[in-house]
Amino acid sequence: MGGLIFLAVIVVLIVSVVMSSVKLIPQAEAAVIERLGRYQRTVSGQLALIIPFIDRVRAKVDLRERVVTFPPQSMITEDNLTLSIDTVVYFQVTDPKSAVYEINNYIIAVEQLATTTLRNVVGGLTLEQTLTSRDMINKQLRGVLDSETGRWGLRVARVELRSIDPPPSIQESMEKQMKADREKRATILTAEGHREAAITTAQGAKQAAILDAEGNKQASILNAEADRQSRMLRAQGERAARYLVAEGQAAAIARVNAAIKSSKPTPEMLAYQYVQNLPEMAKGDAATMWMIPSQFGDSLETFAKAVAKKDDDGVFRYEPAETEFDAELPSAPEHWFDTSTDPEIARSVAAAEAAAKGASSISDEEPRKSEPKPDVFDMVPASEGGIAPDNPSQDVQGRDTPAIGGVQAPAPGQPAGFDQGADQRSGQGAYPVDGDGQPQR
Repeated sequence: MGGLIFLAVIVVLIVSVVMSSVKLIPQAEAAVIERLGRYQRTVSGQLALIIPFIDRVRAKVDLRERVVTFPPQSMITEDNLTLSIDTVVYFQVTDPKSAVYEINNYIIAVEQLATTTLRNVVGGLTLEQTLTSRDMINKQLRGVLDSETGRWGLRVARVELRSIDPPPSIQESMEKQMKADREKRATILTAEGHREAAITTAQGAKQAAILDAEGNKQASILNAEADRQSRMLRAQGERAARYLVAEGQAAAIARVNAAIKSSKPTPEMLAYQYVQNLPEMAKGDAATMWMIPSQFGDSLETFAKAVAKKDDDGVFRYEPAETEFDAELPSAPEHWFDTSTDPEIARSVAAAEAAAKGASSISDEEPRKSEPKPDVFDMVPASEGGIAPDNPSQDVQGRDTPAIGGVQAPAPGQPAGFDQGADQRSGQGAYPVDGDGQPQR
C-alpha cells in the first residue's frame, strides 16, 4: 500500500514538471525566455518548451499598436500664456527584447518624453500659432518620439493634440473676437448684397432709360413724319382752295368787267358812282378818316382812257372790239391735289423729305448752315393760288403768268377786258366777253 502512494506521488510530480515546461504563446504576443538568468530567445505565436528550473519566461509583450492617452499638461507659450494640453500617442513594440531590457516601463517613458517635447515645441509658438498649427506640432512630436524611442524597441505611429484649453479670461476674449469677426463677416456680406442689388437696380434703370429714350426717339420721328405729311396735305388743300378762290375771283372779275363794258359807262357816270359810294366807304364802327386825293380828276381821266376813246367833243366813248375771246375754266380739279403734275411742288416735297431725314439723323452735332429751302407755296404760280409778287404780270420766280386766276392786267395800248392768258392756254387770239362774262368766238 505504501508503495502505491509513493508511485502516485512520483507520477504527479512528473506530470507537473511536464506541464510547466510547455508554454503556449499566442499570436501578436511575444515571450522573452531566459536561461539561468540570461536572455535565451524570444518566442511568439507558437508552443515553447522550457527546461524546468533552468529556463523561465521573463516577460510577455503585446505586439499590437497601442493607444495611450496622457492627462492634460500645463504649457507656457512664447507670449507667456498658460495652456492646458492633453495628447494621444499611438505606438507599437517592434523589439520585445529591447522593450524589456532597455527600459523599465516604456509607457511612462513615452508619456514623459511626449510632455517634455510638447513643452519645447509650444514654448516657441504664440497662442494664435499654437491654436492654428496643430499639424506642425504633431509632426514635430512624432519625429522626436520616433527617434528617441527606437532604441527601446518602439515605433511611434502618430501623435495627436486632443485639446488645447487657454485660460478662462483668454477664452472669453477669444469668444468676443470670434463674435466680432462673425459680425464683421455678416456686415461685409450684407454690404456686398446691397451693393450687388444696387448695381442690378442701376443696370435695370439704365436699360429702362435707354429703352424709354429709344421709344421717345421713335415716337418723335413718327410724330415729325406725321406732322410733315399733315402739313403737306394741308398745303395741298390750301393750294387747291386758293386755286378755286382765284378761279372764282377771275370769273367774277370777268363778269363784272363784261357787265361794265356792255353798259358802256361814260366818265361822268363813273365819277358820279364813285362820289355816291364815298359815304358808304366811310360808314363803320372804326374811327377811319377817308381822304379824297387832289388828283381825283386825273385818276378818272386815266381810267376813262383805259376803257374808252375820247371823241372830238371831249367825251370818252367805249367801242367794243369786233371779236372777243373765250376763257374756258378747268372743269376737272383732281390734278390740283397731285404734286406729280407740278414739277416745282414735287421738287419742294422731295427737298422737305430730305431735310426731315437729315434732321432725324443728326442729334448732337451743330446744325449746319444750308441755303433756305423754297416754300411750297412759293413754288406755286400765281395762276394756281400762289402769292403773287409785286409785279402782277410775273410769278414769284419771275415768269410771265396771269396774276389772278389766269386774268392779267391789260398791257399798254390793249383794250381792257382782253385775257392774254387765253392765248397762252388755248393758243388762239383774243376774243370779247359777252354780258354773262363768257368769252365769245
